[in-house]
Amino acid sequence: MSDDRNIDFVLRTVEKRDIRFVRLWFTDVLGTLKSFAISAEDLEEAFEEGVGFDGSAVEGFVPMEESDMLAFPDPSTFQILSTKYANGPSARVICDIRTPHREPFEGDPRSCLGALFRKMEERGYVANVGPRIEYFYFKYDGSPLPVHPQPLDYAGYFDLTSFDASSDLRRDTTMMLERMSVPVEYNFHSCAPSQSAVELRYAEALTAADNIVTARYIIRAEAHAAGQLASFMPKPMTGVSGSGMFLYQSLFDREGTNLFWAPKESDSAGAVAHLSDLASHYVAGILKYAPEFTLVTNPTVNSYKRLVPGGDAPAYATWGRKNRSALVRVPMHKPGKHQSTRIELRSPDPAANPYLAIAAVLGAGLRGIDEGLPLPEEMSAELLSDTPAELARRGVVRLPSTLGEAIEAFEGSELMRDVLGEHIAEYLVAAKRKEWDEYCSAVTDWERSKYYAGI
Repeated sequence: MSDDRNIDFVLRTVEKRDIRFVRLWFTDVLGTLKSFAISAEDLEEAFEEGVGFDGSAVEGFVPMEESDMLAFPDPSTFQILSTKYANGPSARVICDIRTPHREPFEGDPRSCLGALFRKMEERGYVANVGPRIEYFYFKYDGSPLPVHPQPLDYAGYFDLTSFDASSDLRRDTTMMLERMSVPVEYNFHSCAPSQSAVELRYAEALTAADNIVTARYIIRAEAHAAGQLASFMPKPMTGVSGSGMFLYQSLFDREGTNLFWAPKESDSAGAVAHLSDLASHYVAGILKYAPEFTLVTNPTVNSYKRLVPGGDAPAYATWGRKNRSALVRVPMHKPGKHQSTRIELRSPDPAANPYLAIAAVLGAGLRGIDEGLPLPEEMSAELLSDTPAELARRGVVRLPSTLGEAIEAFEGSELMRDVLGEHIAEYLVAAKRKEWDEYCSAVTDWERSKYYAGI
């Protein structure tokens, strides 16, 4: 549907449903959802002229002397919000941010991904992404910072028991997402106590990122409505699995053919049965450039408590078919299901800005295609149990183990600056270096318990 037809449909719907206020959504560079509301009477002008706001007040946007920004609503993202979240009928529209000259703002994460998506389309590629988001539910006592989070249940992976108190929350969340046109493949109780997961149906990359933003909002809102707290902190508790945001990916051509599928095993070195040479180069690009994009996919100090050797999450830049501790997993091919051929990236976590994370990963895969990178040796779980020295001898690259290491790898990356732009890259380095310095100078409970009386 063209933009003009989308706008006409939105305006008719607003009038028919007697919607009084429309919330304009966008994210800052770090992925925090921002919003301000306009009256329904101003929506038509907003589509045409944009809505001005102070960009200097938004993390990572512009300094005070360059503060004027315009939010242009994307009519294809219009959705009516539940009255559970507002008094009276209201709706939301996700925006692209532009300068006063109506140029795409280089600090807008959505515009960054949109520009890359259009470049891919010019090359004949359509990128599809299917996210699986893990998160925790905790009991909420009104305290803004629960020092010791209390799980709602102690169920395990796929458990269906009377002790799974989060099952009703997952059901309500799924129903609300479906109402907002975010299709859910399935939801389930994940591995850790009170840990849930929702897998969204694949969509084109920009829509997939919009869906992640919407899902995080609905998950939090439904938990709040039930008097609970939903957390996307990657590792909120010691000794249990952390939360990932797995990204299933595939490239299609304009005719809708999956370019990742091959009818038989290729003759190329390192190729995988039913995985095309193009897909093999794409995966090789992700493996090569993973250390450089890890700051984007795993953006917090806490993210690296999850990416440790021997755990469920990847610690090395490897791939495998059955090995779920690999960075990239290639799901087994199902006969007759060629269109579903895909790869799964297992390192990202739900604290990431989805627009930047997807852009960084797609950029790495495309660079692998451009460079014709060969797919390295497949690594099984047994091989990954070798010593770090043996893995290094095999050429296996360790992912950054701390936020500090991730900053260094990202800062020196020509690829990430090319994909994300100088504005976003420079801001991320500065903001995350400040966060890392604050963490390194903070005294933790672990240190006090370890050293306070024992030295």
